[in-house]
Amino acid sequence: MFKNITRTVFIISLVSLFNDFSSEMLYPIMPLYLAQIGYGGLFIGLLEGLAELIAGFTKIYTGSLSDTIQRRLPFVNIGYSLSVISRPLIVWTQFAATICLGRSLDKIGKGIRTSARDALLADECSVANRAEIFGFHRSMDTIGAILGPLAALLYLHFHPEDYKNIFFIAVIPGLIAVCLSFFLKEKNNKKNLLNNKAQFAIRQHFSFYKIAPVPYLIFLGFVFVFALVNSSDMFLLLRAKESGMSESEVLMLYIYFNLVFSLMAFPIGKIADRMNKHHILSFGFVLYALAYFIMAISPTGISLYIAFTLYGLFYAFTQGILKVLLIEKVPVNYKSNAVGFYEGLNSILLLVGNAFAGFIWYQWGATTMLTYTALITAILAVAIFIYYRKYDIKPNETV
Repeated sequence: MFKNITRTVFIISLVSLFNDFSSEMLYPIMPLYLAQIGYGGLFIGLLEGLAELIAGFTKIYTGSLSDTIQRRLPFVNIGYSLSVISRPLIVWTQFAATICLGRSLDKIGKGIRTSARDALLADECSVANRAEIFGFHRSMDTIGAILGPLAALLYLHFHPEDYKNIFFIAVIPGLIAVCLSFFLKEKNNKKNLLNNKAQFAIRQHFSFYKIAPVPYLIFLGFVFVFALVNSSDMFLLLRAKESGMSESEVLMLYIYFNLVFSLMAFPIGKIADRMNKHHILSFGFVLYALAYFIMAISPTGISLYIAFTLYGLFYAFTQGILKVLLIEKVPVNYKSNAVGFYEGLNSILLLVGNAFAGFIWYQWGATTMLTYTALITAILAVAIFIYYRKYDIKPNETV
């Protein structure tokens, strides 16, 4: 079952597990902490959007730079280190500027490492097992996303509403992730960074769209529409909290969502390698629309768990497969560019999406925001299915 999981894939997945252990201790309690100190839905939307905007430029630049110099590990090591440093900053003071700085630094760290890490994974793949490899990584990553909230829940059981100290405790698994990242090795030939200073010129790393294949650009058009209507998971957690759930129940709901994601990502990845991945992706968007619609009309009791089941399946059907589709549409030497350019622009568009979602929530309420998102996503899912039923793009065999 795991014969395609190499040493490098396993270590990368373990690093992601411990990093998510750290970050996901904080993510579900972030809206609870912000509400505790006086911030609401509008601030959450702006905070997440601003952090994504800053990270977006980082992802584009470092993704291109990684391909240019054919190095992955420095970006992976630095990226995980920055994220660990950032987490205590969020609770250093209650000022909005400090909170934004901490959240932005965390996203910058993610931006630096993401493209290079995915390129490392892609180097371990063949045409026949891409979705399987990325699915395994997402499953391991999500195990950390289960352990983190469980640890936070255990702490809050003994220290109710003491959110602040969790941000400091979360540093420990983050440091383990950083240490493990130094055991990674990369296959690519290493160039001397000092011999070509032009490699670091900023402008050249933001023009991948000029040389990107047309199928890649068309696919970006579809997923960027989703970015404009997508919103942070924090809105769903805030909706659950406002529906009457206690902090412990909100955390358990988030743990349940990640459990669904973790259990399903790997088997769905194996299935996707034998099917039209575009149709798998479109089905994932249908699940997303259903989850948001349920959260809009009936955010209580069993309906919440049905919605978060669908939401976990959405992640399992889309997260790894989307990265695979991006990589399949470009030549072998542009893998990091393909992911970095997508991640970067996606982050920038998420600024608009999160800010707009926060505005709708503030102006017309949660039901309107969630219904609007569900409707547009459902239309997008149908469009992707129809387009790729007619134009079934074959993967690039040289990747």
